[in-house]
Amino acid sequence: MEATHSNIPATSADGPSTLVRMPMVIKITGLGRSTIYRLMAENLFPCQVKIAKRAVAWRQADLELWSKMRQPVPH
Repeated sequence: MEATHSNIPATSADGPSTLVRMPMVIKITGLGRSTIYRLMAENLFPCQVKIAKRAVAWRQADLELWSKMRQPVPH
């Protein structure tokens, strides 16, 4: 298992995972860019995957798992 920016395990090598860039991460999570980077700095958000020399993405499966692990807000 590879290192991540959070306590969330990286997806296994069972199959290909869709990679998403920052604009889609913002849409998927509903969070702003600065909040995403703050959570990454606090090791509370899935790590990025380097896809090119100056480009990163996130595994969609990691984002979905992170979302499922979030605490629901009581009404």
